[in-house]
Amino acid sequence: MSVSCLEVLVFGTMKNEAVGTLHFAAESLSNAIPNMDLAIILLGALSSVIDNVPLVAATMGMYTFGADSPIWHFIAYCAGTGGSMLIIGSAAGVAAMGMEKIDFIWYFKKITWLALAGFMAGAISFMAIEHFFR
Repeated sequence: MSVSCLEVLVFGTMKNEAVGTLHFAAESLSNAIPNMDLAIILLGALSSVIDNVPLVAATMGMYTFGADSPIWHFIAYCAGTGGSMLIIGSAAGVAAMGMEKIDFIWYFKKITWLALAGFMAGAISFMAIEHFFR
């Protein structure tokens, strides 16, 4: 419901036309980072702080790509795996903190760099497949 509110809540104007907050955020992100792949990787990193389900729902309101566009596959990958960079970025990580008594600082020092390396390796592999082998 909150994502739908962000879609219709007028935040700013684009080309002298009032647009919703999510569309305004997408346009602002595209203006700041013109490369869509880098913008999606940034959304994946943001997923380590924001839960990936509302983040993906928000991107569905931000972008109007076709249903079969590879962009959605890349967004799903980045949002899903980006949440593992911080233990608080996924429901499984939060559950592990409680069940196994994993400390946030320990995870940050010992695991975050591994999760970041895996995330970036997967993102680079995805981009290579999409841009060079299709």
